Amino acid sequence: MVEEPIKNCCHKTKERTEKEYKDLIHRLNRIEGQVRGIKGMVEKDVYCTDILVQVAAVNAALNSFSRVLLSNHIKTCVTQDIREGKEETIDELVATLQKLMK
Repeated sequence: MVEEPIKNCCHKTKERTEKEYKDLIHRLNRIEGQVRGIKGMVEKDVYCTDILVQVAAVNAALNSFSRVLLSNHIKTCVTQDIREGKEETIDELVATLQKLMK
């Protein structure tokens, strides 16, 4: 099944290694499963604090995903752009970090 590209999201693309791709997809699949589990807990009227513990676990997993993705981005895209003299990439990175730190 071929998915339609996300529109109005990104103007650049990134070719990832097979290892990086598999790691990111694996993390996202786990997070997706955790979110479905939380939905099931709500549907079964599970006690609020038990759900909140699972929400905290999802938040931690998303933060971990973001750290891995950011690290890969800096080591590949940002480094390559700096080597090519594209200093606007630094401004883009700073803006991205500001969004992540809200």
